[in-house]
Amino acid sequence: MYIVTNRVPVAAGYEEMFEQRFRNRAGQIDKQPGFVRMQVLKPDSPETPYVVLTSWQDKAAFEAWVGSEDFKTAHSNPMPKEAFEGEGRIEMFEVLIAAGA
Repeated sequence: MYIVTNRVPVAAGYEEMFEQRFRNRAGQIDKQPGFVRMQVLKPDSPETPYVVLTSWQDKAAFEAWVGSEDFKTAHSNPMPKEAFEGEGRIEMFEVLIAAGA
């Protein structure tokens, strides 16, 4: 399993816009081969960024998504620059150990 996190520092006053974009998203990622799940994590404090967490069967599946036309479509209408406080940060991980109930 391959996990990608995107830490997004949303500016005050733009939280609802950011959340609504994910609620209304077109769903291109859901159809991608190797896609497992997406979670949008809302911070518990104003100084913490939102986190968009995607899970993939493997790194190749994620890379195929990034190179796809669907990816371009999903990212073609970004929010205004003032909606963000600084740069976001993408982190990628290979799952080493997983446990569940």
